[in-house]
Amino acid sequence: MTPELQDLFAFLSFPSVSTDSNHKSDVRDCANWIVGKLSAAGMDTQLHETPGNPIVVARNAHKADRKTVLIYGHYDVQPVDPLNLWDSPPFAPEIRNGKIWARGSTDNKGQMLAHILGVEKTLAEKGELPVNIILLFEGEEEIGSPNLAPFLEKHKAELACDIIAISDTGMVAPNTGTLGYGLRGIACCEVKITGPARDLHSGIFGGAVANPATAVARLVSSLHLPDGTVAIEGFYDDVRPLEPWEREMWAKVPGVSDEDYLKVTGSPATFGEPGYNSAERVFARPTAEVNGIGGGYQGEGSKTVIPAEAFVKFSFRLVPDQDPKTILQQVKAHLEKHCPPGVKLEIEIGHDGKPYACDPHSDFGKAAQRALKRTFPGEPMLIREGGSIPIVQAFRDILGVDTLLLGLALADAQIHSPNENFPIENFEAGIRLNQALLEELAADAS
Repeated sequence: MTPELQDLFAFLSFPSVSTDSNHKSDVRDCANWIVGKLSAAGMDTQLHETPGNPIVVARNAHKADRKTVLIYGHYDVQPVDPLNLWDSPPFAPEIRNGKIWARGSTDNKGQMLAHILGVEKTLAEKGELPVNIILLFEGEEEIGSPNLAPFLEKHKAELACDIIAISDTGMVAPNTGTLGYGLRGIACCEVKITGPARDLHSGIFGGAVANPATAVARLVSSLHLPDGTVAIEGFYDDVRPLEPWEREMWAKVPGVSDEDYLKVTGSPATFGEPGYNSAERVFARPTAEVNGIGGGYQGEGSKTVIPAEAFVKFSFRLVPDQDPKTILQQVKAHLEKHCPPGVKLEIEIGHDGKPYACDPHSDFGKAAQRALKRTFPGEPMLIREGGSIPIVQAFRDILGVDTLLLGLALADAQIHSPNENFPIENFEAGIRLNQALLEELAADAS
């Protein structure tokens, strides 16, 4: 095993699950491992405490005549549930069929470590970097980065930069350089419906009181029209329309046809807002999704009850120029309007993040495309990402700079699911991409 893979295996062995307080010490141990790695590479590295998990910041010796590039990543990971669906232990990395299998292998440890190793390799080979670099790594991305924006505000002067680069997004197809120039935003909430004070016998009381599980089902059904259009009043009011050049460009992108989505997902058919293909819906249209639903008896066989309560978890993926706070108010108004009688509705607002878009044809965007072309064959593909990185718009709002999204994840990486994986060739390409990117950004400054 190469030293680079040994580093990745060590990094992946930390169960740095940010959403689970039982793993708080594991998250901190992971942060300390990063500090040691960066310090050993010769970087000036600091671990900053926050009200939550630590933030790691490292930098080289800065020179006034050079561009400053900030590279962001996150070392926290998603929970592993359901554990029984994993083919190998999620925090005991394995190599099978040219891929590393472990939680966090793609999201985001493999992609993040590729940048660290690219910097380390350049320093070892040349003694310096072609740009001023700031490495900023947090441990709370998977819970919405609640402490990063305040950290940016507090350290705005020290984090001043010309451009930001992130590898926490996807490639449209294997060995195909991909530059993301947009991200969907997100808004989350949880709904709890309560009825009787306790579970009731469905024969003795059925027909006399409302059923919370039925009420939740009716609320879920109210979110969409039969054709898949979101039915929340005002939901589409601020949506930025697709540009004709985007639709033309995306029609040529490999790996994102309706057939490709069916192959990757295993779904029997595509479905969504009419008037758009699957790629357009994912890249540039908003959605309303049910992430979890429950209530009543879940065990084997029958238990004839009217449950005392039921719940549903929602997330809304948003596009420019939708505002998460406005959307959540619209969602709240919709749920209150459509809540059936006879039950009590409670809405808990969750985390949110703004959508993001920039110009892929800017000077920095062109430099990123040159770096991708040096790393992968063929012309780079330009896309907007369906996923969300809430902090990206905050980077623009607070630091005043754009972000280059240089994805290394494949569609079958199974991030946020059992059996997450990352191709070794993508990990190695990520190291080369970092070196090429810093050189091209430096050349762009001359």
